[in-house]
Amino acid sequence: MNVALGISDRLIVRTVPVAEPADLLTRLPHPSALAWVRRGEGIVGWGEAARVIIPGGEDRFGWADAWVRELFGTAQVDDPLQVPGSGPVAFGSFSFDPKSSDSVLIVPRSILGLRNGQAWYTTIGGGADPLTLLRPPVEPTRLHWSDGTLTAPGWERAVAAAVERIREGRLGKVVLARDLRALAAEPIDARVLLRRLAESYPDCYTFACAGLVGATPELLIRRTGEQIDSLVLAGTSARGTSAADDRTRGEQLLTSAKDREEHGYAAEMVRDALAPLCAELTVPAEPELLTLPNVMHLASPVHGRLDQERSVLDVVAALHPTPAVCGTPTDVAMDLIRELEVMDRGRYAGPVGWIDGRGDGEWGIALRCAEIDGPRARLFAGCGIVGDSDPEAELAEAQNKFRVMQYALEG
Repeated sequence: MNVALGISDRLIVRTVPVAEPADLLTRLPHPSALAWVRRGEGIVGWGEAARVIIPGGEDRFGWADAWVRELFGTAQVDDPLQVPGSGPVAFGSFSFDPKSSDSVLIVPRSILGLRNGQAWYTTIGGGADPLTLLRPPVEPTRLHWSDGTLTAPGWERAVAAAVERIREGRLGKVVLARDLRALAAEPIDARVLLRRLAESYPDCYTFACAGLVGATPELLIRRTGEQIDSLVLAGTSARGTSAADDRTRGEQLLTSAKDREEHGYAAEMVRDALAPLCAELTVPAEPELLTLPNVMHLASPVHGRLDQERSVLDVVAALHPTPAVCGTPTDVAMDLIRELEVMDRGRYAGPVGWIDGRGDGEWGIALRCAEIDGPRARLFAGCGIVGDSDPEAELAEAQNKFRVMQYALEG
């Protein structure tokens, strides 16, 4: 097993309680950041005790879970806290498309965590003082923007082609994404983006893993022991220009046949995927409204209790890809995405999050994000397309979603 999974050294792991930090993200000592933070709580990490590129294929989640179990199962762990996120942790980011080999797991050398007022510091094979700032964050400057794979008119034509396929009865929904590129004068510091995102979108999960940085509103799955939670988001409207306009837009979203159809596909799939894994499962009959600073979504919070011992990656494998980021039927939608997007999404719209040595963890869908590579950033935005989608309106929605990461880069 060790040879096959690339594991050679036994990890030495030590977790100790520490004073509650004022801000987790400001403790990151250099730009190679690992993060999962919401409302000031979560975990951040730096350094690398272990890293693996996960082979592409339908079993990539099972492969990753086996790698984590082997690595953490042989580790020497001193963890008096025994709370989700203490002890050894692997941050991960998976490709959207199973054919891609972009998926990665990283076990940091240092982890700082905060949960329900309890803070801790974990070292894996040694590490630096978490309060030592080795390199101050530097804001991006002189940004130059350019089209991604498709121009705006080209993407509208792709949406129109998707609508035609849907009306022909080939599928019910497909999610089409587009990309946008930015070039800065100097290498982009992920910590600057994380701080701006966490301040502006505190209810989202602000994340960073192997250069993928963003703030996703969508919790794919949280496992805490036998309990699991998920948040289904599908159906979107821009925020209004006033409180009254906001209320009107919210009411229109809740009663929109197009958006409710889109949301229904996603909620039904999550229920069908989780039901075989759960002894108990609660999925609301009607969606509620989730209001964020830039958009509103139809949302369905899902809660369940697993019927047997399963890690969080076991559940991720059952859920990805959801209709919220792919479409339905899944296979047909995936093929249409490959045809019409004319690009590799990489890890955009794939699962991103963390898993600890107990199999607990939190994983979101990598939305409202960008891939950072030195001075370059590649931003992504996607829209759910159904039979009565309008290409111009979908383009406006995508452009609205781009604003999250445009703000993170520009300030």
